[in-house]
Formats: sequence, C-alpha cells, structure tokens
Amino acid sequence: GLLDRYLASAESLSISALIVITKMDLIQQENRSQDDEIRQITREYQRIGYPVLLTSSITGQGLQELQATLEGKTSAFVGKSGVGKSALLNALEPGLGLRVGAVGSGKIGKGRHTTTSAEMVPLSFGGYIIDTPGIREFGLHDINGDELAAFFPEMRPHLGTCRFGLDCRHDEEPGCAIRKAVMAGKISPRRYQSYSQLRKEL
Repeated sequence: GLLDRYLASAESLSISALIVITKMDLIQQENRSQDDEIRQITREYQRIGYPVLLTSSITGQGLQELQATLEGKTSAFVGKSGVGKSALLNALEPGLGLRVGAVGSGKIGKGRHTTTSAEMVPLSFGGYIIDTPGIREFGLHDINGDELAAFFPEMRPHLGTCRFGLDCRHDEEPGCAIRKAVMAGKISPRRYQSYSQLRKEL
C-alpha cells in the first residue's frame, strides 16, 4: 500500500519511478516461497509499465543495472526505515560510509531510522542521489478523490467509459469499467484495493 502511494504521488507530479527491491540475499536464503511472491509482485508492476530492479548490497545483485539507470540523473531514494536505502547507496559508492542499521530493532520488527535528514550525494558515475529518512506514513497532497484513478496507469484507459462516465467513483456503481477490468484480470485486485483505500482517505 505504501508503494502504491509513492507511485500515485510520482504520477501526479510526472516523476518517473523505479521500483527497487532490496535485500534479495535475505529472501533467497530464508524462504523460497517469499522469493516466488516477490517475483510475482515484480511481474505485476512490470505489466503496468514500471521498471523493477531486484537488488542486494551484499551480493551486488542488480547494482550495475541500478547504476546505469541513475547515471546522469537526480534521483531520490524513498522507503520505510531499515529497508536498505543507505546500504544500497554505500554499495553504489564505496567509501561513502553512510550509517546503516539492521532491520528489526527490538521485538516489533520495524527498521531503525539510520538516516535522520535528507542528504544529496554526488555520484562518481554522474548524477545525484537524495538519501531520505525512512518514511512510515505517506499522505497524498494536492490530489482529490475524483482524479486519483488517473494516477493509476492501468486504470487510465478505462476512465470515462463507465456507465456514469467521469462521475463514477469506481466503487459500487453498476456499469463501472474499472471494476469490470479487475474482474477480467486486466487490473490487479491488490492494486484496486490500494486505490479504494486511498480514495476513502481523500
């Protein structure tokens, strides 16, 4: 759900998004079924049109592809505390020495805040990275409920084709084209649930 919030916000601002899944070394070591689940989610976002990289700052998996994507651009790393943003940046730029901490501080299983303020880091291969503090909550600003579906790329082709046209809330209305697309497998039920939850908050 948090990822879908990031993506909707990026869409509303016309910012290109890259989904980076970190710590793949842990998933592969601990649970093969988790690995299968991650790859299924990866395919789901790729079908929508989002690029996805599977990475590990330990094994180096995906780092060359990430470097090629970041080269010459100004980018921001955003995500929950402890997901490995700083560790990934340290792997891309050896010697930076950004503070990193283990996931699962205490018994609650939440990551530690190891980055406490946003920091722009120049990259030796060209470009800049903004390393941001961990985010546990992320609200959508300057987006109203009526326009939210436009920021879900897989929903855009169906907008205006509902029985009630652009007035459809894509909830319980009869003749909703987006709900029909979900039933037909064209839109992920999980993504539709994310949309519905966000719609209630706006």
